[in-house]
Order: sequence, then structure tokens, then C-alpha cells
Amino acid sequence: MGQKIRRFSLSIAIAMLLSLCLIPPAKAATSTWQIDPAHTAAQFAVKHLMTSTVRGQFKGVTGTVVWDDQDVTRSSVNVTIDATTIDTGTAPRDADLRSANYFDVAKYPTLTFKSTKIEQAGSGKLKVTGDLTIHGVTKSVVLEVDGPSAVIKDPWGNARSAIAATTKVNRQDFGVSGGAGAVGDDISITIDMEMIKQK
Repeated sequence: MGQKIRRFSLSIAIAMLLSLCLIPPAKAATSTWQIDPAHTAAQFAVKHLMTSTVRGQFKGVTGTVVWDDQDVTRSSVNVTIDATTIDTGTAPRDADLRSANYFDVAKYPTLTFKSTKIEQAGSGKLKVTGDLTIHGVTKSVVLEVDGPSAVIKDPWGNARSAIAATTKVNRQDFGVSGGAGAVGDDISITIDMEMIKQK
């Protein structure tokens, strides 16, 4: 009798093990989103002569966001900005900003940001820490992020979402030292970014 019970128990154990093996794996929680350069810009603001505020933007923003729905800390952001696209609305000033006096785009054609840590910072808000490289110098910065927004479908069936991020840096920390006395050191940065989910 005891032997029959042992055989019956062993049969149940084998059946349970086989059933577990046959359960399909859970779908991955991560998705990859491509930045849409046509609907993304990195804006900046800086004081001129410590009085007025000069604003400008970079339009050549590309990169990817890997998003984990179940664990935001496993998400990542990788962004590249074309430094040659700088635009303040004044051609002579833009030429000066592209020169070795400031961004030196011939030598440093891109600005980059690569996240090192992403945290939830409240409902609909994130805190993204990462390495920002400007003028060949890399410093850790923190972005305060609103989003991502609710996903919508565009007329072509693409899933889209957006974020808005802000931070402030000191240009001297990155070796962008032109215009001493005329241009402020603190630069406020705002990034409005639209993303398309990769199929």
C-alpha cells in the first residue's frame, strides 16, 4: 500500500513539473521607443549681460528610450543632439556659437546624454540621472521629467508618447567659456521629446 502511495505521489510530482515546463514565458515588459526628430527639440535659455534672456534650440535630436512597464528603474535613455543645428534666430550669433569660442562644432559635432539611473518621482514624474557630454566634457546631471504621456495612435497606426525634461547646467563646467562677462554661466535646458514605439 505504501509503495502504491509513493508511486502515486511521484506521478503527481512529475505531472506538475511537466505542466510548469509547458507554461509559456511571460511577455517581456520592455519596449523600445525611437525619438522623432521632427517633433523633438532641446531648448536653452541664458542671461545676456545679466539682464535679458536669450533663448535658442537644437533641432537635431535623435536616440532611443527603452521603457520597462513593470520596473522603471530598468529603463534607459540614450540621446544625441546635432550641435550644428543650434538656432537663436540671429545668424551672426549662431555662427559665433558654432565657433571655437563656444561649442566648437567642427571638433565636437554632437552633444550626448546617456542615463545612468531612472527613478519614479511622483505621479507622472521621473528623475533621470545621466552623463551629459558637451564640448567633449562629460558631467553627471539630473533631469526632472514630466511623463511619459498616455500612448496615442497616430493616423499611420504608430504608437506615440512624449516627455518634457528640464535641467540646469553651468557652461563653464563643460569648457564652454566664450563671452566672459557678456554671457551668463547658468544654462536652463528644456527638452520636449516625442517618441514612436518600435514594432
